[in-house]
Amino acid sequence: MKKLKICVLFGGVSSEHDISLISASNVIPALDRNKYDITLLGISKAGEWFLYDGDVSLLAGDEWLKSGKVQRAFLSPDAAVHGIVTDSGEKIYIDVFFPVLHGKNGEDGSVQGLLAMAKVPFVGCDMASSAVCMDKAISNALADQNGMAQAKWLAVTKFDFEKGPAFIDHAADTLGFPIFVKPARAGSSVGVSKATDKEELRAGLDIAFNEDSKAVLEEGIDGYEVECAVLGNSDPITGTVGQILTGAQFYDFDAKYNSPESQTLIPAAIPPEKQQEVKAAAIRIYKAFGCSGLSRVDFFVEKESGRVLFNEINTIPGQTSISMYAKMLEAVGISYGELMDRLIALALER
Repeated sequence: MKKLKICVLFGGVSSEHDISLISASNVIPALDRNKYDITLLGISKAGEWFLYDGDVSLLAGDEWLKSGKVQRAFLSPDAAVHGIVTDSGEKIYIDVFFPVLHGKNGEDGSVQGLLAMAKVPFVGCDMASSAVCMDKAISNALADQNGMAQAKWLAVTKFDFEKGPAFIDHAADTLGFPIFVKPARAGSSVGVSKATDKEELRAGLDIAFNEDSKAVLEEGIDGYEVECAVLGNSDPITGTVGQILTGAQFYDFDAKYNSPESQTLIPAAIPPEKQQEVKAAAIRIYKAFGCSGLSRVDFFVEKESGRVLFNEINTIPGQTSISMYAKMLEAVGISYGELMDRLIALALER
């Protein structure tokens, strides 16, 4: 059979640029060269697009940009091109794009909209569901609308926050302390902080507003942090539920990627009936948010009550060596190579 032409899209203008490079370093070798012709298209931190024809080991630390193996190129929105145009005018036909982009300008629907205009199949959620899931205020509102249990929360824009001190008092009265403060549209726990009083809350909002113009505040939950991998289009399946044991007060960026004390458990150390409840909730959220291809849905299981509470959803889960998504599917018999094949097939099916 003729090989499919797959383009892996990596890097991006995002605070998670470096994580994208690590994820791509794992995805690319897992693609079967007997089935696929692989093209690599990278985006620098400055937003420049390049074809890369060098060693995957040079992705980390952006060494690929200094390799002499790059040429300027871009994804064309022209459907007649169906792929990439280089600086010299060469057109490269692509069957399926595989975005391995985390955070803004890659996971928020922007690239997905460009791919939709180009009429090229791509791995993962479409533009609308990517945008909905990336914005925690919108996804929280949609979860409320669908009757899904979650922590009490509030959202505020930087503009409204800077009008005066009233919001701090309102948040403290509504949510109580501790309060977790998050940028509404950032991933990998970038810009997230925990506030135990009004002074820390004000400082946490300043941190969040360094990443985004909108922030989400959530009441502190005394619970187990668990995750569920979802795979599929109309009839999705789940992996084994995993659990995070953080080596810090909460699972921030440093605890996630740098702390040797943070651990993961697969399966999660919660009762089997709770694992089933998490899986059912993950499928329900995946469908309600219009997801396709893949997503990882995160929850809290409250220690005292046992309630399963929606936390957030990630439409391009990390593919680093410590990332949970692939491991949760491996636990139900789907190897990493098979996962790559399924994701490409799901892109073509959609």
